[in-house]
Amino acid sequence: MACLLLSAGALMAQDYPNRVVRIVVADTPGSGSDIAMRLLAQKLTEIWGQQVIVDNRPGANQMIGADLVAKAKPDGYTLLSGTPSMLTMNQFVYKKKPPYDSLRDFAPITQVITNYFALVVTPTLPATSVAGLVTLAKSRPGEMLFGSSGTGNQNHLSVEMFARAADIKVLHIPHKGIAPATTDLMGGHVAMMITSAAGVATHVTSGRLRMLATAGSQRASAFPHAPTLAESGYPDVVVMGWTGLVAPTGTPPDIVSKLSRDIGRVLTAADVRSALVVPGSELEHA
Repeated sequence: MACLLLSAGALMAQDYPNRVVRIVVADTPGSGSDIAMRLLAQKLTEIWGQQVIVDNRPGANQMIGADLVAKAKPDGYTLLSGTPSMLTMNQFVYKKKPPYDSLRDFAPITQVITNYFALVVTPTLPATSVAGLVTLAKSRPGEMLFGSSGTGNQNHLSVEMFARAADIKVLHIPHKGIAPATTDLMGGHVAMMITSAAGVATHVTSGRLRMLATAGSQRASAFPHAPTLAESGYPDVVVMGWTGLVAPTGTPPDIVSKLSRDIGRVLTAADVRSALVVPGSELEHA
């Protein structure tokens, strides 16, 4: 019986994929994860000759998209773009447990990128450095607004950690995704945000946002002139993100292995590496 099951799994992997594969991104278009997954979907479509699509399902701090995939048929045709907020943090920041269990409901495929986070402000803000931002916030306690993609996620908690370290009081304005939060930041409706550098890189380059610092343990190669928050006097404020790919538990191991191998092929391509690394991400494949 075991031999028959193994043979069936191998045959499924040989035939995979024979229809559209869906990658669920539990955030709005334009987020760092969305950018990475759209490029990955395009390249897998080219390799397989079978369409791979991105399905954005934002909401409830990424729990809507995660729950959808946790309950999906485990056949390799519905995958999930996983992030720290979704897979490691939600279960600790909400009184009501998420409708999924990260360890029970998902089979890991691979880590795709490591995301640098950055402290960015609206360009009209009279602060051109971290020290200037802190001074301004202390002069207006509780008045400076910061945006995030929702309550209790990495964007939100990163600013709370920075605010505690800097001894400033800032007011949180949650949004229904990182794209509307970024739009509000560019429009001056909120003053600051700590978010994935990949999602705001083009806005920084165009001058629609100002980057004051990155939040990694060392400077981001894409932004060598931006100091880290640690260099700016806050050594305990180190924030890194990642984006990975998972499948529903029960997905045949041979299909998971094929996905991992083929994604590895994609990530070695020079055009993929340049497209993902330049905006503030480093490629990973494990």
